Amino acid sequence: MNDSVIQLEGVTKVFLTDEVETHALAGVHLEIKKGEYFSISGPSGCGKSTLLSILGLLDSPTDGTYQLNGKPVQDLSMSERARVRNREIGFIFQAFNLIGDLTVYENVELPLTYRGMPSAERKKRVQESLDKVGMAHRMKHYRGQPAILLADEPTGNLDSRNGEAVMDLLRGLHREGATICMVTHDPRYARYADRTIHLFDGRVVDEKFLEENTVK
Repeated sequence: MNDSVIQLEGVTKVFLTDEVETHALAGVHLEIKKGEYFSISGPSGCGKSTLLSILGLLDSPTDGTYQLNGKPVQDLSMSERARVRNREIGFIFQAFNLIGDLTVYENVELPLTYRGMPSAERKKRVQESLDKVGMAHRMKHYRGQPAILLADEPTGNLDSRNGEAVMDLLRGLHREGATICMVTHDPRYARYADRTIHLFDGRVVDEKFLEENTVK
């Protein structure tokens, strides 16, 4: 039985601006197992965020193949991509990316609404999620656990105390079975992962397995 959630084969990404080609990714091969905690490191401009955008179906590779849960997804339509993201993938962005006209509660509830979840179940799930991150008291302020969680520098705008709180939350979600793929510059947080790859000039140049992880 194949327990791979994500499989990339020869994935490249080329951006064209003013007739200049920028090779953000160059032949990336990657496999992430179900329930794995995986991190991506590397210097600025090495392709980390581009890779995460492709994994989250926010962008498409220029070449290569991407299989999500055994199914090719690189050629899905925009609506099909949105459906997969809503049901299978969660995101944590450094810049938050919340909808300013909605309350915290409504931002959390929105994807569940698109999923067609009944109102009572949505209310229960939103309350549980906000309680888990200590945000229930802010649910009326402005500005469900996914199977796959993509985190792009989730601690980048936080102080060390809140950064550790976010990492503890990710660790808890991992323990509950979530597959986590995290981009981070901080080696303190990379150690939470089971495996880390290092990107340089759009290529995987190093890979480390953390078999004895003391922060589990």
